[in-house]
Amino acid sequence: MTRLVVLDIVGLTPRLLRHMPAVSAVAGRGFQARMDTVLPAVTCTVQSTLLTGELPSVHGAVANGWYFRDLGEVLLWRQHNALVGGEKIWDTARKADPGYTVANICWWYAMGADVDWTVTPRPVYYSDGRKEPDCYTWPPSLHDELTDRLGTFPLFTYWGPNAGLPSTQWILGAARQIFDEKQPDLTLVYIPHLDYEPQRTGPGSPETAREARRLDDALRPLLDHFEKEGATVVVLSEYGIAPASRPVDINRALREAGLLEVHTQDGMEYLDPWTSRAFAVADHQLAHVYVRDPADLDRVAEIVAELDGVDQVLDAAGKKEHGLDHERSGELVVVAESDAWFTYYYWLDDARAPDFARQVEIHRKPGYDPAELLYDDTVPALKARVIGQVARKKLGLRYRIQTVPLDPSGVSGSHGRLPDDPQDGPVLLCSRPEFTREAIHATEVKELLLGLADLKQTE
Repeated sequence: MTRLVVLDIVGLTPRLLRHMPAVSAVAGRGFQARMDTVLPAVTCTVQSTLLTGELPSVHGAVANGWYFRDLGEVLLWRQHNALVGGEKIWDTARKADPGYTVANICWWYAMGADVDWTVTPRPVYYSDGRKEPDCYTWPPSLHDELTDRLGTFPLFTYWGPNAGLPSTQWILGAARQIFDEKQPDLTLVYIPHLDYEPQRTGPGSPETAREARRLDDALRPLLDHFEKEGATVVVLSEYGIAPASRPVDINRALREAGLLEVHTQDGMEYLDPWTSRAFAVADHQLAHVYVRDPADLDRVAEIVAELDGVDQVLDAAGKKEHGLDHERSGELVVVAESDAWFTYYYWLDDARAPDFARQVEIHRKPGYDPAELLYDDTVPALKARVIGQVARKKLGLRYRIQTVPLDPSGVSGSHGRLPDDPQDGPVLLCSRPEFTREAIHATEVKELLLGLADLKQTE
């Protein structure tokens, strides 16, 4: 049996690999292939496909979040592995070798997964409203083993306006510690760093090239270590980020048409999914549109199709063609044009936006908000104010840090639609040449990994 390490470098593309000689060297020992991804090309969907070999119509992760009809709530970034259907790679591997061991280091839907070691970001939510950085591990003893050596997981550099390299460096440290001390047969490592700058300044910006080089430098010693230990290394990505500068306010259009409803508390408006005839769960360049009454379908489809920046409106037949015909999907699925993306905004007056709109609040917003990566430059001395609020937090006082702009024009990159140019799409590199190919579909990656594992067959 061969020890296998899979590095999921989010946002890695052939174009960015030009700045990453250490990562490119993996393919120098083996091969590089174009990876044909699935729709939507977003983290939860693609990772679920990679680990099950199934389309969203089977595994059910139709986006990073969706409308839970039985709860009447939009929920993004859930973490329970039971939300993902299909047979996971570790279940298939254990049919051949019941003792096959797996470490999941920050791949999504980690909690409750039947793996041997789990690490995933998980803040401490205190009863007074404070949120403090931390992580969840399985087994529980792994938590202190990692934090005693690496420090507390740097949550506020994992996402938000300060998102950057420290969170990735912590993850790489955890990967090496677990690889060396636990000796898993399969090590899955999620590396988020290239998700940030391409959305802030665009995938072709000098800043993005700089961050690609910095990530390559951080990865070099770990890659050298894996090679020295005789492990097979697979580097892959879920999507590439394309230049995007046109936000599409799909929910505002539905509201103006009298289809989306809100309710008001303390002067703030909240999406009311219970009474809305139609609303969208926006996720980068794709939006699931939930339509309560089938009689409204044609009208809703016509409204969203006419929006500037919309490329496709998938009905039942279109969803089936793309493997999105699952009960969690919206009645319609809308795909943006290559330089456009969908906002979740549903209010018509910024003065009535909910307070969480100006905060990094991934679990309360009924859609993805890339503006969380930015600082609101309309607020005077914002960073100084943030420092003051952090000081209040350390004193145990209640605080609200409002950093997120309501103007989405600062976002410069997005993803989710199928890539127009393979140079800007996902890629797979492997350190062994015997499985060489020019292209691989995301549904075929599980089979490739099982082949690379050289599993022992039981009698």
